[in-house]
Amino acid sequence: MKQTCLALAVLFTLGSCVSSRKYTDALAREQALIAANSKLNADVASLNTKLTEAQTENSRLINQIDATGKNAAELGRLANMTQQQLQEEQARLQQMRQLMEQQRQAVEGLRKKMTDALVNFRPEELTVFTKNGKVYVSLQESLLFPSGSATVNPRGKEALGKLAQALNTNPDITVQIEGHTDSIPIRTKFEDNWALSTARSNAIVRILTGTYNVDPVRVTASGRSQFEPIDSNSTPEGRARNRRTEIILSPRLDELMRLLETPATTTGG
Repeated sequence: MKQTCLALAVLFTLGSCVSSRKYTDALAREQALIAANSKLNADVASLNTKLTEAQTENSRLINQIDATGKNAAELGRLANMTQQQLQEEQARLQQMRQLMEQQRQAVEGLRKKMTDALVNFRPEELTVFTKNGKVYVSLQESLLFPSGSATVNPRGKEALGKLAQALNTNPDITVQIEGHTDSIPIRTKFEDNWALSTARSNAIVRILTGTYNVDPVRVTASGRSQFEPIDSNSTPEGRARNRRTEIILSPRLDELMRLLETPATTTGG
């Protein structure tokens, strides 16, 4: 009986050792598989990153090739132009330069005429300057209007008369009148600053065309309200500068625009 019990104890102990070893081996294999899977995922992520970079570089190279092809096509077009076509193209460019210079001179001449016509008015009342190929006559509210009003002062009418004399001797000049206000809400009969700025520009149009015979076809009027300030609205001085009417004079560009719209010389098929 004792021998039987001893044998059973030995078998139980051996069985336990075998099961424990199998469990340990299985756990080790599982951990190895997890580590291998993590490494595989990292390798896949790295490969995806490299693939994205390669696709980006490929797109860049394709765009570069396209640009090179376009440049080559343009060089080929120029190379295929006849000597006569090249001369015609050069003549066209030279004509454009001459017209642009004439335009610049016309604008400068117009600025001088307006400055001379308004020489008796102080700089704090009005200024004359050029911007974007146009002549600006900027008249302050203090010269033209009582505060909150669209009725032109006598001295403002005098200034507009001098301006009209210069305009009537230059019939090819187009005239755009823009009313501007500060940012303080209006508290008079006008609904808002839009209404005031528009009413003021319209009042000037009526004086130029009705009193001083400027051709109405040449003139347009608009109100800009408070939205194109030239100074800060946080100070009284800045707000005073913003309350202005700008008369914008533009020499006609017909010839220059016609030339710009003319297609460049091309080779035949």
